[in-house]
Amino acid sequence: MRLSSLLALTFSLVAVACAAETDPGTVRGEADLQGTTITPGEESPEGEVGDHGDPGDPDMTGDAPMTGENELVPMKDLTAIVTSSNLVATGNVNLRKGPSTSYAVLAVIPKGAAVSLLSKTPSGGYLNVQFNGQQGWAHGNYFTNGTAGSPPAATVVPVDGAPSPANAIARAKTSVGFSYWWGFGAWLPSGSTPSTAGSCTGSCPSCSHKGSYGADCSGMVAKAWQFGTKDLKVNSHPFSTADFVTDSAGKWSTVSRGAIKAGDALVYRRNGAGHIVIWEKGDGWGASTVYECRGCSYGCVYNTRSFGSEYKGIRRAGF
Repeated sequence: MRLSSLLALTFSLVAVACAAETDPGTVRGEADLQGTTITPGEESPEGEVGDHGDPGDPDMTGDAPMTGENELVPMKDLTAIVTSSNLVATGNVNLRKGPSTSYAVLAVIPKGAAVSLLSKTPSGGYLNVQFNGQQGWAHGNYFTNGTAGSPPAATVVPVDGAPSPANAIARAKTSVGFSYWWGFGAWLPSGSTPSTAGSCTGSCPSCSHKGSYGADCSGMVAKAWQFGTKDLKVNSHPFSTADFVTDSAGKWSTVSRGAIKAGDALVYRRNGAGHIVIWEKGDGWGASTVYECRGCSYGCVYNTRSFGSEYKGIRRAGF
């Protein structure tokens, strides 16, 4: 082959490679639309000794897919959207503390859920909304006008009542918004405020906590199931995922993920790391809506995501 032809072929290949790296259709980036599957191996061990948390990234795979962020997709014109005070999520979308992906996730708004618009002025494509009594910011690309999907009025279940599936959900719900606190389990039944939520910094277990309240994953589940001290305000942490992953007579036992129901838990433990959540609704083998104290950068959240096959279902005795 002549030198001129070889050079021409080389430049052609370089151009193709560069085009592939910059083609918007192939770029994958952090997003605020949820929907992929998470597996235990994708998350770093953090939390109580051997208990699981996040790796510090704003959105781990499973809480938000790696596609669809506003830098990669043309931003929707929100003029018509903000004319209504009632919006409906068109996908599982993160509710954040502020109007960008640099802010922590408070919860995941499930597809079809209704939210209230608090301000008609978007900020960087984000809308200030209220969901399930919690205020935050969610990306406007994933909302439409309407009230379809609004949840029915919920029956009030006392958090200090007898252990039951509904009571476990009610107790777990009050943990949302509080900080992640490695090795602890205590929060206010009235819910979190900026002055009571606390804060967590660093990578657990070598993390730092400020404040009087917070919980890690197993601390929250033990409180929700009323093991240890019943009073939500008093710290109690009787079990870790090393305990929960093994059946315990008179306390909990394994249940098929296909038969999982509200108030049950999903747990995994592997190589000294683990995680546990309170399951509320969804598909035990697919997208599940759960309560979890997820890690230092997340805190305790209400989340919709999928879980890897190493998670097993467990049910409290009496449920």
